[in-house]
Amino acid sequence: MDDSPSHLSLVIDLSPTQWHLCSTAPNPLPLNLFLSHLLTLLNSHVALKHENSIAVFAALPGKSLMLYSSSDVPGDGVEAADSNTYQPFRTIDAAVIKGIAAEMETISTTDREAPCALVGALTKALCYINRIGHSLVDSANVPASLKASDPRILIISVSPDLSTSYIPLMNSIFSAQKLKVTIDVCKLFGPDTVFLQQAAHLTGGSYLYLEQKEALLQYLIMTFLPPPRLRRFIATPTQDKVDFRAACFCHKRIVDIGFVCSVCLSIFCQPVPVCSTCRTKFPMKTLQRLSSSRPPTQTNGTPKAKNGGDGVR
Repeated sequence: MDDSPSHLSLVIDLSPTQWHLCSTAPNPLPLNLFLSHLLTLLNSHVALKHENSIAVFAALPGKSLMLYSSSDVPGDGVEAADSNTYQPFRTIDAAVIKGIAAEMETISTTDREAPCALVGALTKALCYINRIGHSLVDSANVPASLKASDPRILIISVSPDLSTSYIPLMNSIFSAQKLKVTIDVCKLFGPDTVFLQQAAHLTGGSYLYLEQKEALLQYLIMTFLPPPRLRRFIATPTQDKVDFRAACFCHKRIVDIGFVCSVCLSIFCQPVPVCSTCRTKFPMKTLQRLSSSRPPTQTNGTPKAKNGGDGVR
């Protein structure tokens, strides 16, 4: 069995509004309790093998940034050595906690409602993995802790889908496929995310919707601690069904029935005479045929139910 080091990039959704709702829900999960469980996961990953590496990214309202990486050079802010604590654990815990606390304090009241930059954090995680991958080829002096195979990204999400992020998120998924990066998703609060379900499915990762928040640590350890190459030997949660709906390019809305440009594959919620992406013009007969084949719609734009049933899904 391959015993090579493993790299884990962690993307944390730190939307203040969503975490407030999560902490006051019927089955609450405060942010401080979540962080204690999350740090246990990171410490466990480092403890599995000395050469394992990690990188932690924060997705905040309107921006994203890196909180910690194994390639960081120790500076003046390093915690003093403690004989009762394993120093790598202490370094990781201090960097993540201090970074999150500092960023949370700088968020103003008006910025709390801004969309969370989850795609930005995911893109930075992919860029970091790509950079250390090229470093292995270009330089022979790369630290052993970075010589990791089978890289993966774990996304901790509490925010709902943002339809305007569909295109950049799909581009990130395609980049992850090319880099052979597995994307895992742990959904802690709110409805299932359509786009993150697709990200986990298309990259061979695991998508977990956490219903029993008191068992968070157990789910993190049993589902996301083993690297992808070992998961075929254990029973990990699988998705019974995946929602493959997309967002239209014209209004950025998630649609059940869409119309696809035959040239550039752009998606639209209704037939258009000219593709807004590639400027292809479509024959009038084609537009008339597509318009006549559309199902009847209600005033809110959703397909009308047939025979008194639910709307078309």
